[in-house]
Amino acid sequence: MAVEPLIYDLGKKGRTGTTVPPVDVPTTDVPAELLRDELGLPEVSEIDVIRHYTRLSQLNHAIDIGFYPLGSCTMKYNPKINEIVARLPGYAAIHPLQDPSTVQGALELMHELQEYLGAIAGFDSVTLQPAAGAHGELTGVLIARAYHEERGDTARDTVIVPDSAHGTNPATAVMAGYKVATVPSDERGNVDLGVLKEMVGPNTAALMITNPSTLGLWDENIKDIVTTVHEAGGLVYNDGANFNAILGIVRPGDIGIDIMHFNLHKTFSTPHGGGGPGSGPVGVRADLAKYLPAPMIEKSEGDDGKTTYGYSWPEQTVGKIHSFLGNFGMHVRAYTYIRMHGAEGLRRVSEDAVLAANYLLANLRDHYDVAYDRTCMHEFVLSGNRQKKSGGVRTLDIAKRLLDFGVHPPTTYFPLIVPEALMIEPTETESIETLDYFIDAMIQIAGEAQNDPEFVKAAPHTTQFKRLDEVGANRNLNLRWQPEKAKEAVAAD
Repeated sequence: MAVEPLIYDLGKKGRTGTTVPPVDVPTTDVPAELLRDELGLPEVSEIDVIRHYTRLSQLNHAIDIGFYPLGSCTMKYNPKINEIVARLPGYAAIHPLQDPSTVQGALELMHELQEYLGAIAGFDSVTLQPAAGAHGELTGVLIARAYHEERGDTARDTVIVPDSAHGTNPATAVMAGYKVATVPSDERGNVDLGVLKEMVGPNTAALMITNPSTLGLWDENIKDIVTTVHEAGGLVYNDGANFNAILGIVRPGDIGIDIMHFNLHKTFSTPHGGGGPGSGPVGVRADLAKYLPAPMIEKSEGDDGKTTYGYSWPEQTVGKIHSFLGNFGMHVRAYTYIRMHGAEGLRRVSEDAVLAANYLLANLRDHYDVAYDRTCMHEFVLSGNRQKKSGGVRTLDIAKRLLDFGVHPPTTYFPLIVPEALMIEPTETESIETLDYFIDAMIQIAGEAQNDPEFVKAAPHTTQFKRLDEVGANRNLNLRWQPEKAKEAVAAD
């Protein structure tokens, strides 16, 4: 089969796909040490560039192409109205260094989004600055540290993290200068309350809990957990990555959570994947607002009765944790999503997400082992242990076989406390037909694992690329195009 040339090999001297307009501003000389005689970039026409990136896009799976039940990631459909609004010139063509008087509409949107998120989750103040969920985690733990330091409570050097929490939580605590202690789950998948009570003490700075957890379960002891940590003098941080399961139903602030981050790309439908841009706003109770990152968006009423928006600096801010005010385009998309749904619609989002997950669980529990077999929230965790024992088919094999059905695999091997884990999240955006198709595919794969395990182990069979050396690719990154190596690779294919 003929091998299609790489975009870099299509370059020929003099080919171009752009016309640069004449310079109409004063020019300046670039220091010679910053210049290179030869960049080695390909010179290509517009059609070659368009075809190159279009072909790449066709090799990728995406939520606009098919079902994407990637547990914990909440790969829900992104409504296109969000994209239309975010592209309006008044939002897309502004600059963060403009005078506030020229961007009042953008500042009003961000201020209202802060207020909406606070009202939805039960917090008094919200910052939009963090650029992702893990970035929001770091912001929250830095706020907790500032709180203890102001009180002179410097002996609090430990953050407790459940074994069912998101994997970034321990790393975040360490980055903020804390030790990490792990509290196990009990037989029902809750935080083991008895063990937690033995762990807390004068060295406890905070508990970082993910509720609902990565097991897809609501912690039945959450109020007792919060009380236990508070009585020990610690704060409770909720990883809000799974907020999609309780939207409009439970407000974490009302049950005593002190700090929480939101994942706008999970719950509020801003784009997810590709490395960003993301957004991880953080909400806090009233007495922690003074530590929030600066600046905040402030609303004020003038003597003439006119409302204006500007910037304010919390008195004991942890500082700036992102350039400017965060990823504004994500704020526009989330704001649009909230306004389009309204209060009743947001609650329906969670109700439908939980219903879809329990529908899948009910139809698959007889074909796979279930980690914790009780009513789940927005996601649930199966185990491929049964398939591994009977025919040697691993969870990885099941995931690869799903690709032949045009379905992106669920999250595999996480959470770590479940052997051969398959973490499945359908979200609220999928139709009953899509859910049934996925159920049929999973049941068929379970049958193949029993009757023809070698066929499953050899999957995928229909994709352009088969099993790649993912470990080798991660350990031996190839981030720079080298013409001689590119030609060698093409010749060897």
